[in-house]
Amino acid sequence: MDYTRSSDANEITARYMDSILIEERLIDSVNADTKTTLFGEAFSSPVLTPAFSHLGNYGGRELTGLEEYSLAAKECNILNFCGMMENDMFKKIVDTGAKTVRIVKPYADNGKVRDQLKFAEEAGAFGVGMDIDHIFGTTGYDIVIGEEMSYQTTEMLCSYVESTKLPFIVKGVLSVADAVKCAEIGVSGIIVSHHHGRLPYAVPPMMILPKIREALEGSKVTIMVDCGIASGTDVYKALALGADAAAVGRSMLPMLEKQGTQGVVKFLHDVENELRFAMSSTGASAVSDIDDTALHFWRG
Repeated sequence: MDYTRSSDANEITARYMDSILIEERLIDSVNADTKTTLFGEAFSSPVLTPAFSHLGNYGGRELTGLEEYSLAAKECNILNFCGMMENDMFKKIVDTGAKTVRIVKPYADNGKVRDQLKFAEEAGAFGVGMDIDHIFGTTGYDIVIGEEMSYQTTEMLCSYVESTKLPFIVKGVLSVADAVKCAEIGVSGIIVSHHHGRLPYAVPPMMILPKIREALEGSKVTIMVDCGIASGTDVYKALALGADAAAVGRSMLPMLEKQGTQGVVKFLHDVENELRFAMSSTGASAVSDIDDTALHFWRG
């Protein structure tokens, strides 16, 4: 897997994020409450962990990074995500007690897809899903850690949705077309994402997000977003543009590597506190009050 130009999309995403400015609305404002509900469950904030894969043991510590950040998600009472791994590793994550969504790769071995979805449900996952933006590589279908990926049709995704009682989430939606297809087959949620710039010059998730929200208006699809989310104000912007929740990504890695679970807990609390500050400063007393009327796009 060789994506030497992934920085194109990431730099564009960062510039777009920084172009979104926030006006203050202080009179009659109160200290905001960040609590939210996702898929029928109450959480302390709309901040999500990223669907990381293959994190080892940092600093010689006993637990893997995957387990450490999952423990942090539990302590902070936020929705936890994890990515590519074998079933034994996923069981360890579930055993942390975090409410976890398992995102399965689009394996060419469709039996493995179904086995991992089934195992996740039986092991106690909060939800399951698929990472569709790992279907293709530069020379054809992608190969990830020696495993070949393959195409996923609407019919295939529909069969996964129908195979589980859990919320099914499609990660890697970056167009209205894919978002509408997801809604039509009954997915519970989507993650608007370009997977850290896998496609050169990919549209920033925040740019396409309002169009996706408009297209899914009236549906029951929960809209989440990632890529470039590193602070509470980033989360605020995401929610104002139409997301129900936003995932921090590589921004949490330094604290995870250095301080493990407690480092991630501190990072997540800092993000939540900054989100609360942004909400309070713009007259949004609850997450449901956040909208795009306080946003301005700087064209300088």
